[in-house]
Amino acid sequence: MQHADLDWEDGQPRSRAFGDVYFSRDSGLDETRHVFLAGNRLPERFAALAAGERLTVAETGFGTGLNFLAAWQLFDAVAPAGARLDFVSTEKYPLSLADLTRALAAWPALSPYADALLAQYRGVVPGYQRFVFDGGRVVLTLLVGDVLETLPQLDARVDAWFLDGFSPAKNPDMWVQALFDAMAACSAAGASFATFTAAGFVRRGLSAAGFDVKKVPGFGSKREMSVGTLPHAPERLWRAPWLARPATITGRRALVIGAGIAGASAAASLARRGFAVTVVERHPLAAQEASGNPQGVLYLKLSAHGTAQTRLLLAAYGYALRTLASSLTRGRDWDDCGVLQLAFDEATAHKQDALAAAFPEALLKRVDAAGASEHAGVALAENALYFPEGGWIKPPALVQALLATPGVTCRYGQAEQALARMEDGWRLTLANGEALDADMVVIACANQSGALLPDTTLPLKPIRGQVSVAPATEQSSRLRTVLCGEAYVAPAADGAHTFGATFDFKSTDTTATLADHRANIDALSALSPALYAALGGDALAPEALGGRAALRSSTPDYLPLVGPLASHTGVSEAYAELARDATLPLTTTMPWLPGLYISAGHGSRGMVSAPLAGELIASLACGETLPLPAPIVDALSPSRFALRALMRRKKT
Repeated sequence: MQHADLDWEDGQPRSRAFGDVYFSRDSGLDETRHVFLAGNRLPERFAALAAGERLTVAETGFGTGLNFLAAWQLFDAVAPAGARLDFVSTEKYPLSLADLTRALAAWPALSPYADALLAQYRGVVPGYQRFVFDGGRVVLTLLVGDVLETLPQLDARVDAWFLDGFSPAKNPDMWVQALFDAMAACSAAGASFATFTAAGFVRRGLSAAGFDVKKVPGFGSKREMSVGTLPHAPERLWRAPWLARPATITGRRALVIGAGIAGASAAASLARRGFAVTVVERHPLAAQEASGNPQGVLYLKLSAHGTAQTRLLLAAYGYALRTLASSLTRGRDWDDCGVLQLAFDEATAHKQDALAAAFPEALLKRVDAAGASEHAGVALAENALYFPEGGWIKPPALVQALLATPGVTCRYGQAEQALARMEDGWRLTLANGEALDADMVVIACANQSGALLPDTTLPLKPIRGQVSVAPATEQSSRLRTVLCGEAYVAPAADGAHTFGATFDFKSTDTTATLADHRANIDALSALSPALYAALGGDALAPEALGGRAALRSSTPDYLPLVGPLASHTGVSEAYAELARDATLPLTTTMPWLPGLYISAGHGSRGMVSAPLAGELIASLACGETLPLPAPIVDALSPSRFALRALMRRKKT
């Protein structure tokens, strides 16, 4: 990914790559309203929405965001309370924050909406990026990358299209049949489109994709433009039934079991969609397991090869940063102070070279030891990867902020005893005999998740981790960034540094030990001798440290379990033939447990991955545009291990 390379002529942005302007300074907003809003009949369609209904708009070419902001302004003006705008846009070369700020200054009438966009415009890296505005009333999913790669992986049902790439003469690669076919593939029946161009090959391509196309009067000096509709949604190609979406949830009562970061994230995303959410937590307070550490770190362990985990983390990182910016007080509860991943050995240095070549500098960049020391504020001997938007977070503060979302009610000190499917939903029986009924349930209690689900396969494994906390000194307080290597240490918060953490695959004892404090001290000494010395050096005693131990929840492939749950027995019976031939195009419906979802197994990456996991679950439950590409959603499927076992002719 590269940011857009712009020239500025009288304050108007022009793309150097395409030799074309983003908008007319004199009439750009009026043109947007004529071509895209009126061309898709959005004023009357927005006004006709009922409470709880949504309309999905998709756009090719986000550019400066002008069309999105104009659509949002119109929606805000005419749509009834309770209606929602689901907006999807594609962009290969997103503007930098500085350029976007400068470009949007041209439209004072849009400033309330532009300010909201600019406040969340962080973590814009390759892949799918989800933005949430106005308490969830407006959602933007920005697909960063080549439209011919990102759009075919979109799981959505689009109601209206804006075709607004640079002109066909300037950007012919975007106006191709593959694009028009991809549009049709993710359109709802009756979807409309509008575009400023009336070029014959564009109209013929849209017609070939199934759209009814006609020319209508254009805007200003453009005599004609094109509009149309898709009378019938195209027939879908075969898709494995275990990759299909479950039925949408019709009721609006939700139970979330677990008040850590996974449960709080799911609860907040559901509440924003109008669910009455009850969170049940066996502990007397929220964030008492792995989400309870005094400081966590927002950083990424990436691969240069585009693995499923890397693609998940890139999408989740941006969403987590936006969630923090909109939920917490910067400098008190979190800080985007930057993260330095030190090249502590030759293999790590080579990997960092590959990562620096694969990703944009807006995400990460190589710095030498002198540059790393300057960023950190303490002397460092190694080169490093610098993540300028990374930093630290107080996990309990984020959990509490998410649980404070209107519509969420918490029940603490309530142990769960049994979960049963009822005729019209689910019933959770508590240890005190009380029963709670709901239309859907999200299991988000980490390693305890399987206890309520006897007929599912959840290969969750606990990994014990201990962090240590040391009082800051005058010298150690000079640390300005998070340092990561084989361990991590964060800048001081509330007068103390958090560092660690251990990984223990054998013990499940959550009592903090002196041995693990010593291990963390040794790791700190190797990570940053200067900081180790600033904290007391050899005089830093394990007995003087604070800290805590908790059990992370992980999976064999280190991807979390996120999505709808199915009966293990039903899967084994329905797809037994996969043991004979894993390529069979079976059509038997997946034996979903209707309305039952899980978010677990986030490991040490939960502060990054769990917020987006909650958004994914809510989007699935409501039949909305998904915030991740379809292959990544599939990779997170809780049923993947049962299906793999069948395909490998193994018993589970």
